[in-house]
Amino acid sequence: MRTYAAKRLLLLFPVILGVTFFTFFFLRIAPGDVLDVMYADADDMTLEELDELRKSLGMDKPFHIQYVSWIGGLLRLDAGTSLWTRKPVVNELVERLPVTVELALLAFLLQLTIAVPIGVFSATHQDKAADQIARFFAILGIATPNFWLGIMAIVFFAAVFGWIPPLFGVARIWEEPFVNLQQFFLPALILGTSGASSLTRLTRNTMLEVMRQDYIRTGFSKGLTTRRVWYGHALKNAMIPVITNAGHHLGYLLGGTVIIENIFALPGVGQLTLDAIHHRDFTQLEINVLFFATVFVLVNLIVDLSYGWFDPRIRYR
Repeated sequence: MRTYAAKRLLLLFPVILGVTFFTFFFLRIAPGDVLDVMYADADDMTLEELDELRKSLGMDKPFHIQYVSWIGGLLRLDAGTSLWTRKPVVNELVERLPVTVELALLAFLLQLTIAVPIGVFSATHQDKAADQIARFFAILGIATPNFWLGIMAIVFFAAVFGWIPPLFGVARIWEEPFVNLQQFFLPALILGTSGASSLTRLTRNTMLEVMRQDYIRTGFSKGLTTRRVWYGHALKNAMIPVITNAGHHLGYLLGGTVIIENIFALPGVGQLTLDAIHHRDFTQLEINVLFFATVFVLVNLIVDLSYGWFDPRIRYR
């Protein structure tokens, strides 16, 4: 397993290098930059002064020189400063990271808590009323956009209970855990709705496939209880595709918090990314995209390594 993990980690570098190149390239060919946004209403700023400012920031250099300079900074653990706030981009990212991580992990746990039990129950009651209801809501959850569901939830809770998302900051979980849960539970539930729906369908399908295997019939013929066969044998073998899909969802959750954080006014990496896009803050946006890509690759590695625990027959080379 160590050799396999080392090989996968080595493959991480060309993937990340490719992400840095395409991110850097496509951001540079997009029209406009941060100076156009900052000084759009500055009537006293001349074109010559803007050009001098771009030169001082190194934005007048050719693309390849800017890219090599940025990569060299990353290798020196210096990702640069934000073009908008003039603060180190890594500090901005680290400051916002706890909000995004908490939101993504809570959404991920809610996904698994909802999807696996309902998927197993639906499979063990195939074509019955409970199965039909579960499948209907699973399809409905997949078809409903998260941003629409978030807006409707805010409207409903504001109209019925008088609750609106906090406009400034969030409570720390170790200081005010109950308030923190109030602020994060609803956006996490909405963020995880689509993933929970697809995981429910996948759990149901994989359970049905495993339940038709010969060893399941052998378990019943040996006199094992239904619960023992389903949960002790079938579920564990059905979990590999579910874990694969769930791991991908965790990576998507970290990158998909952009819209939900903006709707619920959560100051996380998602909102920071959206602000960077709005302000054409290339430096901040590049490090955010690099962070999302690195997390996604590492999550996939952890998922692959977990296969051996669920199925001892799997060997790594």
